[in-house]
Amino acid sequence: MSPYDLKPTRFFKELHDGGGAGPLSRIYCAGFELGRWRGKQMATHLIEWLPDYALAEEELLFHHGNAYINLRKAAVRIYTSSNYEKRGEAGEITLHAICRDFFGTIPIAPRVFYKSSSNDPIKSFDLVHARFPDDESFEIWLGEAKFYKNRAEAISAAISSIKTHIEQGFLTREKLLLGPQISRKYEQIMRVFEAQTSIDEFLNAAVFVIGIVSESEAAATATRNCKTYLNAATAELAELAKVLREADFEASIRLALIYVPMGNKTEVIEEFDRRLKGLQ
Repeated sequence: MSPYDLKPTRFFKELHDGGGAGPLSRIYCAGFELGRWRGKQMATHLIEWLPDYALAEEELLFHHGNAYINLRKAAVRIYTSSNYEKRGEAGEITLHAICRDFFGTIPIAPRVFYKSSSNDPIKSFDLVHARFPDDESFEIWLGEAKFYKNRAEAISAAISSIKTHIEQGFLTREKLLLGPQISRKYEQIMRVFEAQTSIDEFLNAAVFVIGIVSESEAAATATRNCKTYLNAATAELAELAKVLREADFEASIRLALIYVPMGNKTEVIEEFDRRLKGLQ
């Protein structure tokens, strides 16, 4: 059994799967409790995913005797800065959790290992996972997470980032950077990251996953998961999907859109930071 076979208990609920038209697009919601959107509970769930997000596969084999040391190690790798309001790690962990939990992906190059210090910003993919649809094939999921108040700004920033990512020079550098991070047990995946392999082959295996974790009028005004809320959140997803469909990407790429509507971003980031610092 791999350490990645074990995951935190599912928290997010899938509300909408896009109906199969165009790029994969889905809504995942933190849900409601006693008439309020579950912001603090979402932050707590993100803390549950810290080891899976921040530790290498072999580091996940810890036990009750060193559990705190490993949790602290994971927490320190996220950030230690007091200027947490505009940091995006909560969005990255949200996308990581959803891809792992609902799509069965496996991290192959943890992003936190690119940092020279825990507070460094990283101009790279927010998520590098592998997915194995069957025994004969694999996909490389490359994520771009945006943790914003405004979803229109979030999707615009995500598209800009993806356009930068698919430039030949950037992808060549990314292959060289990511290749050494990948475990040798994933030999078939390592070959795609070799310098001698065409970028076309890399793109054929890639799925660019955009995670929009943003404030939502639907989530802010709802008190429970009901048809009215679902219809409003689905309309918000449709707006994002339309902008994504109209984006002019130079290369033909596969896209997936994950939308996580938040009732209050500040509530999430403040609670996440409080719990993160408590582990450090």
